[in-house]
Amino acid sequence: MKVIIFGATGMVGQGALRESLLAADVEQVLSVGRRPTGVRHPKLREVTLADFADLTPIEDELRGYDACFYCLGVSSVGLDEAAYTKVSYDYPVAAAHMLARLNPGMTFIYVSGAGTKPDGRQMWARVKARTEIEVIKTFPNGYGFRPGFIQPTHGATSKTGIYRVTYALTAPLIPVLFKIAPKYVTSTDRLGRAMLRAARTGFATRIVENADLR
Repeated sequence: MKVIIFGATGMVGQGALRESLLAADVEQVLSVGRRPTGVRHPKLREVTLADFADLTPIEDELRGYDACFYCLGVSSVGLDEAAYTKVSYDYPVAAAHMLARLNPGMTFIYVSGAGTKPDGRQMWARVKARTEIEVIKTFPNGYGFRPGFIQPTHGATSKTGIYRVTYALTAPLIPVLFKIAPKYVTSTDRLGRAMLRAARTGFATRIVENADLR
């Protein structure tokens, strides 16, 4: 299996990258990002892209893949709807449309988040729901993954400062959360393995909530 990961330097992407490189049935991983991951591995190839709305400069690099794990994202804090839509809708939809043309049978997983809904009260929830709908419409094997609270494992770290502080402060409580509220908690390694499972065998539902990711 050959896998493309968008956003492999982010916390979720780091988990997806680690699990993909560890998987015996994954023969090649292509990381697409603005900067190198810093990871060295014989399975890993990397390409950099300045504008994620236009993938034509790397089109030839994207052929022949079986799965795409789209982990690229941004916090909605401080962004208006237009700026957030650019990153959370325009970018993943551009990737989905090109990859569907190049690899129509691939599995495409868009990582959104718990609480995503088309009629949500929060702007980010509505934007991500639109992206999920477009991904599912574009790919027969398209999924929207909705993780809840994500525990960073195996050295994964968030690029967002407020999230890093939150994870540091809540670290002692995470084992308790796994026991008392398992439906709402997952980890970067479990999320990465769930992506691989979807690529191998699929899931019963196209929208995969946190409880199912576990």
